[in-house]
Amino acid sequence: MPAEAPQGTEAAQTDEPATFDRIVESRSESRLVLAEGVWHQISPRYVWVQLLSSGIVLALVVAATLVLALAFGQVWAYIPGGIFTVIMVWTLAILPRQARAIGYRLREDDLVFRRGILWQRFVAVPYGRMQLVDITHGPLDRAFGIAQLKFVTAAAATGVTIPGLPQATADTLRDHLVEVAESRRTGL
Repeated sequence: MPAEAPQGTEAAQTDEPATFDRIVESRSESRLVLAEGVWHQISPRYVWVQLLSSGIVLALVVAATLVLALAFGQVWAYIPGGIFTVIMVWTLAILPRQARAIGYRLREDDLVFRRGILWQRFVAVPYGRMQLVDITHGPLDRAFGIAQLKFVTAAAATGVTIPGLPQATADTLRDHLVEVAESRRTGL
């Protein structure tokens, strides 16, 4: 049975936890129920990265709307600018809860990924079917010490990206998954 995914080492250096403390589930009676076992979560720093990047986009849209409306007299710009602003503010408001609903679990034969509260998604990726395990991180991700881990399989629908992992956790998890995937493919 595979070992549990290690937690990031950055948490030992700061008072900030490496990951959220619990996974958030929908309260609905007809929700997809989480299986027993250890569910690992993403870093709270993922929320800050998303807030910053979305906040920058929101500020640019508001600035463009105001320039169009005030400097050029294009009053119609308030309509799409306002709609976009309302959608972005709502998205930013629910972002922390969405981030706490993202998790993964290492099982004996596969990795199970889950995300979502309203629109729930559970994906089980068999270790022997993983063709590529990739780590990506943009400038903000690097500044906050997080990364995205992406698995690619032959079936496009089962490709999974786990966002917001602490960098050390992403590196260790990638190495673990590559090792387990290689051992499972040799047995096919």
